[in-house]
Amino acid sequence: MSSLFYRLHPDRSRDDAPLENVFAGPMPSACWLIGGGPSLNRLPHAEIAASPIPKMCLNLAGTRLLRPNFWTSYDPSVRFHRSIYLDAGVMKFVHRRRATDLVPETTFKICECPNTFFFDRDGDRGFADFLSPHNGAIVDWADSMVQAIDILYRLGFRVIYLAGCEMQVQPSAAQRRHARAAGVSFTPGKQLQEFLSECEEAGLSADELDALEPGPHYHFDEVKPIRAAATTDSHYFRVAQYLRLVRRSLSVVGMQLISVTPHSRLNDYFPYRPARRVLRSISQNIGDPTCEPVRGLYRQTEIRHSQRLRPMRDFLPHHWSPEGRPQSPGGKVKLPPNPPPGEIHIEAEGFTRRPLDEKLNCLPADYLDPDEDG
Repeated sequence: MSSLFYRLHPDRSRDDAPLENVFAGPMPSACWLIGGGPSLNRLPHAEIAASPIPKMCLNLAGTRLLRPNFWTSYDPSVRFHRSIYLDAGVMKFVHRRRATDLVPETTFKICECPNTFFFDRDGDRGFADFLSPHNGAIVDWADSMVQAIDILYRLGFRVIYLAGCEMQVQPSAAQRRHARAAGVSFTPGKQLQEFLSECEEAGLSADELDALEPGPHYHFDEVKPIRAAATTDSHYFRVAQYLRLVRRSLSVVGMQLISVTPHSRLNDYFPYRPARRVLRSISQNIGDPTCEPVRGLYRQTEIRHSQRLRPMRDFLPHHWSPEGRPQSPGGKVKLPPNPPPGEIHIEAEGFTRRPLDEKLNCLPADYLDPDEDG
């Protein structure tokens, strides 16, 4: 079976890139998913950038605040920065139809960019199988966040912290004041399209609202006319409902979406945790690279482990011969008969202490359970 991800070249040749689960570990691997919402300016973005888990940015998200480890987009390549495409330190995931686009301000094609991987899209994916190891392409629900969640799942991540992901666009303070003077109020949870319709019914046009101070719509310097902003808000509402409907699929595969974005639409459906609480948890589980000690480590010779650690031993899987009997080094051990199908005889497992078991031990050979070895 070919890999879900691959490299493409200008001559249209292809190299498979087996990236599935390469970021999985002994505990659920976590990643920040960075959206472009204005709340990112108010989050501890410098600490997020320095935290010891990777960051995936969507589209223009993170600009001038943090540099991503992973990046993906849905829109045309011309809308994004040359420095993302040409930065070999950023792992980029792009749909194959963008492979021959030109990198902005260059003569290079996207497929020539370093650390860039392509994928096919699945536009028929249902809610029940949103995430599954059997899916042969990345989901296409016309949204970069949904696309990113599927990519991160296939890479092996199981915890995603959503930062800068309000999933809504609101009128500016000036637009709200002007609307209140016309008898229209904007309340939490109201869609921007509904607010705009009420304004027009009250005789307040979209052009009048656009004449006022807009936004902020993003954490970077970009704004939209209020009609375009209302369309974006409707898109965010739809995607929030999609993610609500895939919660069982997320649970089945062990994927957790955790919002660190205050007042996000997703906070009605997924757990919210303050960003600093998440940062403390990451430091406790992984370590804090800003304050880990270094003095004396180059002279360290003893194993560094918790004093509470109980005895450990790595056992090899039990090997059975083609005749259905367990193998033994040199045939010196009398082997028990093959247990009946479906039955396990603990007394008859025939485990012996093998040299390879010694080499695989996580702790010194003399660090064994006395009840086990006498």
